[in-house]
Amino acid sequence: MQNDPLSLDEIVRLVDAKSPDFCALSDRIWAMPELAFEEHRSVSEQIEMLKREGFRITKNVGGLATAFLAEYGTGGPVIGILGEYDALPTLSQVSGALEHTPITRGEAGHGCGHNLLGAGSALAAAALKDALAAHDISGTVRYYGCPAEEAGGGKTYMTRAGVFDDLDVALCWHPHVVNEVHSTSSLAAIGVYFRFRGRATHAAASPHMGRSALDAVELMNVGVNYMREHMPSDARVHYAVTNTGGDAPNVVQAYAESIYSVRSPHLSDAQQLLERVKKIAHGAALMTETSVEVQIAGGSANVMPNRVLQEIMVENMRRIGPPAFEEADYSFAKKLRELTLSDEEALASIAPRDASLKSAILHDGVLALPLREEVEMGTTDVGDVSWVVPTAQCHTACYAVGTAFHTWQMVTQGKLPAAHKGMILAAHTLAATAADCLRNPAIITRAKAELKDRIGSQTYICPIPPGVRPEDLRKKPA
Repeated sequence: MQNDPLSLDEIVRLVDAKSPDFCALSDRIWAMPELAFEEHRSVSEQIEMLKREGFRITKNVGGLATAFLAEYGTGGPVIGILGEYDALPTLSQVSGALEHTPITRGEAGHGCGHNLLGAGSALAAAALKDALAAHDISGTVRYYGCPAEEAGGGKTYMTRAGVFDDLDVALCWHPHVVNEVHSTSSLAAIGVYFRFRGRATHAAASPHMGRSALDAVELMNVGVNYMREHMPSDARVHYAVTNTGGDAPNVVQAYAESIYSVRSPHLSDAQQLLERVKKIAHGAALMTETSVEVQIAGGSANVMPNRVLQEIMVENMRRIGPPAFEEADYSFAKKLRELTLSDEEALASIAPRDASLKSAILHDGVLALPLREEVEMGTTDVGDVSWVVPTAQCHTACYAVGTAFHTWQMVTQGKLPAAHKGMILAAHTLAATAADCLRNPAIITRAKAELKDRIGSQTYICPIPPGVRPEDLRKKPA
């Protein structure tokens, strides 16, 4: 096996040789946080890096301006490695600060670690490419640059367009506070705008002439709150009022808008629950003599786990070992924990995993695959990919235990050495798992058979209808 160009030792060596450049790429993207479907500079940085690595680039994949494909090799198997790079609003933060210190107040920040995610996945693809190139091994490695995971479901649009249909395997990862292979399913989610239109008038002189769109938004919310008692306990409905119709109380609001996220462990159940929410919206419109427009704003299917790939992936992570954190890494994480993170937050960050981890500062082990599959109370557009191709995902420890996603504490750690170490472990794990699939096509055969068995008689129906495009959602209503 020592002469095996796809051996674990060789893959680790190839990743390590390239990791300084890709850590620098991650840091550059951290410094240019861009929101969903607006990641133009981040995409340019990734494309230039992968061009230099010898990949063929395809832009505007799936009709999305900030989605792209980097490909190397010919023939099968075809291995896809998924990357992301979008940031979150209002999370601007100075790197390494131990208190909330925005670089620019109100601006975006990488509060979910997608700077690391994209760079780490690209690093894995580049290392695997080198193994194929050096030894003329048949197979194709693809890096998918995927936008808008946080708000919009970039991979959902890409799945709808068929860009993953010819893959044999899809692999991905996410920065986390633990080292593990992600074995759970997720909640399917559908995002929907409800836009009410009424009639403006003077609120004091002629109130009887007005029809308040804001009243309709509020009545809809009341109705949905009453519905919560009569829906499955593992479903979720969240909302935000995105337009109140203005700041003047003496004008009856002619336009108001809210957005709802409807979630359930199964996409079909989320779609049924959405129909009930729509009925409440139409009821609110009837009560207020307004009209309502319903527009899908995004969506994601639930994840289809694949135990075959998970077992290969966790064995690779176990053999590679956890990140080699240094004293400086532990010291910073301990200070951050003491100053800004509570014991309750530490427990929440590792739930439902081993509760003893709540006393850890940085996770320096590798968790075993749970025997029982659970449903995680979150959503990812990786779910859509997992319905059409066998998919596996790992998490690696890039942050202090207790760090919550979508917080300034995550941003402040996002370009520190500990985060880089977690990213490199992810690249090792992804590249090694891909190499195993290339070396042993029987793994792919078994993974595909498992996916077929899990889906059974179900049919994947994209939660974003064919006519909906991201650019439509950014248009302001007339």
